[in-house]
Amino acid sequence: MYSKKLAARLLCRTLFGLAVFAGAPLEAQTVDSSPSVPSPVLALEASPSLTLSAAIDLALTFNPELSAAANELRAFEGSVIQAGILPNPEISTSVEDTQNKASRTTTIQLSQRIELGGKRSARIASAERGRDVATADLAAKRLDVRASVTGAFFDVLVAQERIQQADDLLGLARRVTLAASRRVSAGKISPVEETKARVAEASARVELNQAQRELAAARKRLAASWGSSTPRFGQVEGRTDSLPPLLSSEEIASRLSASPSLLRARHEAERFAALADLERTRRVPDLTVSLGSKTSEELGRSQTIVGISIPFPIFDRNQGNVLEAQRRADKARDELGATEVRLGANVTQNEERLKALIVEAETLQAEIVPGARSAYEAASKGFELGKFSFLEVLDAQRTFFQVRAQYLRSLSDAHRTAAELERVLGSVDSTASAASGRP
Repeated sequence: MYSKKLAARLLCRTLFGLAVFAGAPLEAQTVDSSPSVPSPVLALEASPSLTLSAAIDLALTFNPELSAAANELRAFEGSVIQAGILPNPEISTSVEDTQNKASRTTTIQLSQRIELGGKRSARIASAERGRDVATADLAAKRLDVRASVTGAFFDVLVAQERIQQADDLLGLARRVTLAASRRVSAGKISPVEETKARVAEASARVELNQAQRELAAARKRLAASWGSSTPRFGQVEGRTDSLPPLLSSEEIASRLSASPSLLRARHEAERFAALADLERTRRVPDLTVSLGSKTSEELGRSQTIVGISIPFPIFDRNQGNVLEAQRRADKARDELGATEVRLGANVTQNEERLKALIVEAETLQAEIVPGARSAYEAASKGFELGKFSFLEVLDAQRTFFQVRAQYLRSLSDAHRTAAELERVLGSVDSTASAASGRP
């Protein structure tokens, strides 16, 4: 009887020690999942003038898609923790001959599964590669958000400039209409000319209204980048005539090799390779070690039980899962090569497009727009003095409006192309400097 109590006491101590050993790391590895409380966005957004850097800060802080990507990364932290945890021990008990106490036999047994073949290290490596993919996804999402904010910001900036130009054009059209009215009153031109002038003034007013609607839509797109349904900022502050810089071929090649999208594809290939290694380790069966005590009432003593069990891999050697994991690893490597080709073509296309847009914008800014504006002002003044017909004024007005709209469109397209190029290459500092006028 004494030996029975001693064996039970030793077994309880062993179970308690294993429970403490298994429970301590869990407490130390507990992840604080309490969400951080963001500061009020209204105080940051409701400003008289909004810069590009402030808009990017708002989007990086409050964009819901970026928050979702960050939570995905935190979830993978939990998978890494879980991958390193050892299997739980198992305790079992059995009683033989429950009806007759004199011949009853009681068995208490503790079993522990021991992973063989490097399963735990392969599982941890696979989870860490998944965390690397989530980290690359978060970095790529940040660049997507910054590129979207940059494009929306310059859309608002160009729309503000377009409103200013449309307002100036409306003022000139009103001046021409007033001159035509005076000349009709003086009997120098036909009333039809005054009607044409009023039609041109109405067209300029329609253009101003359209520019105002486009500005309202662009402001909503910009505010939506940080999760706001109603824009509360006054206006955006920046320089539309500050064109984005061109990058050298060496810098593009260097930054393309470290592109977040390319880095993500590399991590994905490494993750599938780690999964293939994990499946190969599962071909090795695990060992289960048992330790227990068997008490026989008939014999009046306890017996120690030691056991070892291991599956015999005759039929299931995990061969199907190994083959699937290997083929998926091959697929990931092929996709990595395809990503390299696609990103290279994308960068080349955007680089050439940016060069063409910069040349177009510089030509329009330096030569065409000033010439068209000067011709329109000269025609308007000449019409007031009776030297030109209204058709000549109207033609000059149409030319000036078209080249000015083309110039603003070139500026917007150039900044959007530069933002897309920076998104692929992984840097955004140059675009922010261009908008704020900083070197």
